[in-house]
Amino acid sequence: MILYPFRYIWWLLSSAWRSFGKAPDYVIFVLESALPTLPDPPGPFWQRFVSERRMSVKELGERFDAIARDPRMQGVVLHLRPVPMPMATLQDLRDLVAKLRAAGKRVVAWAPFYTTASYYVACACDEILLMPSGLVRPLGFASTGVFLADALSHVGIKADFIQVSPYKAAADPLTKSKMSPELREQVTWLLDSNHKELIRAVAASRGVDQDAAARLIDASPYADNTAIEQRIVDTLRPEEQLPDHLSKGGKLARIATWDQARRRLRAPRPSTGRGRYVAVMRIEGTIIDGRSGRLPVKPPIDIPLAGDDRAGDLTVVPMARQVAADKRAAAAVLFVNSRGGSATASEAMRQALELVAKRKPLVIAMGPVAGSGGYLVATPGQWIVARPGTLTGSIGVLTGKLVTSGLFSKLLVNRETVAFGRHVTLESDDDPFTDEERRIVQAEIDRTYELFLGAVAASRHMTSEQVQPIAGGRVWTGTQALERKLVDELGGLDSAIRKARRLAGLPETTPAREVRAPRKQVPPHAMPSAAGLLGYVLDGISVLSRAPALAVMEFIPNDIG
Repeated sequence: MILYPFRYIWWLLSSAWRSFGKAPDYVIFVLESALPTLPDPPGPFWQRFVSERRMSVKELGERFDAIARDPRMQGVVLHLRPVPMPMATLQDLRDLVAKLRAAGKRVVAWAPFYTTASYYVACACDEILLMPSGLVRPLGFASTGVFLADALSHVGIKADFIQVSPYKAAADPLTKSKMSPELREQVTWLLDSNHKELIRAVAASRGVDQDAAARLIDASPYADNTAIEQRIVDTLRPEEQLPDHLSKGGKLARIATWDQARRRLRAPRPSTGRGRYVAVMRIEGTIIDGRSGRLPVKPPIDIPLAGDDRAGDLTVVPMARQVAADKRAAAAVLFVNSRGGSATASEAMRQALELVAKRKPLVIAMGPVAGSGGYLVATPGQWIVARPGTLTGSIGVLTGKLVTSGLFSKLLVNRETVAFGRHVTLESDDDPFTDEERRIVQAEIDRTYELFLGAVAASRHMTSEQVQPIAGGRVWTGTQALERKLVDELGGLDSAIRKARRLAGLPETTPAREVRAPRKQVPPHAMPSAAGLLGYVLDGISVLSRAPALAVMEFIPNDIG
């Protein structure tokens, strides 16, 4: 607060200086890597030297907002590369494009070739340009599952898992030799939902009905000349000719990178840092018992569960308590991007978030995936927002273990155990569950599932019987979840923040700020009355072996290339 006058004066001076001189006509953004929804949390100082910081959707949106505010600028060029991204993230990008166009700016897509993901984003733009000799690759959606039961058996490992229903398929890659009918049914309805969304986007972009759009998709791939003939793209242009193509009144357009353009753009007015605000929290990655963490360097390939970021209850719970106690936080938004994980950690987070919801409006913003434990932590929210392509639901439980005695036998390693306690070796990897142990584990699963159903039913104002047909481990897209009353609105993080402001009676100018977990532990508050790399990877693999677990299947089509 004391420094605000100085920040304000600096803003006035810098804004005045930036207003002199010519701003570029267009800013070009090269989208060559996957964009997280929120900026990566700050890591250790040394990490800055070993990993490149990724631009987030939020930061890209802030850059678009700066361009929208400047009357000197005409628009943006999106140079699109074939980067696999979740459908929900692609929809975030389409929303940013739509918002910038609504502000009167022109958005042009250019690519050397288009894939399903990049073409889906391009369909939100004013114009789709293709490099001469480029092509539009086959459009559509496919999902391939890898089933390891036979391979594991060959090396002496058996996966012994118990699931609440065949739809709770997170362990299927380990326990099955081929795709089950239930999993095939589930993958089919998810792909169908995404494909219909693609058809709608193509129809709107190309000015045709949905049947014609479906035929355009099925007729892909297209060479450059055919793409023009079929109006899949608007124009063929080398990137070097963009200044001429974007010219206005015979004057070549000036195109700049963001680093060049921002020197001429006025910064937003600084905030005082005081007063009421909307607190933004996040739960990202596998939910674990313990503290949140992330790999210092992202692996070149995605390792589900094992390579994911971690959201730990010892980090999330104190953060929720801090927000609940902060009187300046008039409302809260929880961003969830998690496949689930530990049932106990998920429940601890849910209970802490219930405290937040008792004291102020709590709105949930679902990211690319918010399933299983990721859905359980969303149940305290008074309102749930999801993207049409969000993967959610998976309301179910499973648990199990990898039995490795056969592997050690093949390695000529003899292990012997001395134990006291009838069931102390229940989670041991020496032997599969006995019939008695299986009954015990099944009872644990049934109880956890009963509580899960109860939490969902109470949150969605339904009975457990009404929830059951859409639960049992079934995964839904955001569109399907809205139809089944599992979410309340289709939209992104901005939609959730706007809803939180309305629920709290806050003006639209109220800032939203992400909060971090406190460095010191926060003791429990009374609930108000009703009014290392290898170790990291190995620990992640063990999540499904801890009883019970809430996790969504891993090879649902989440990233679209």
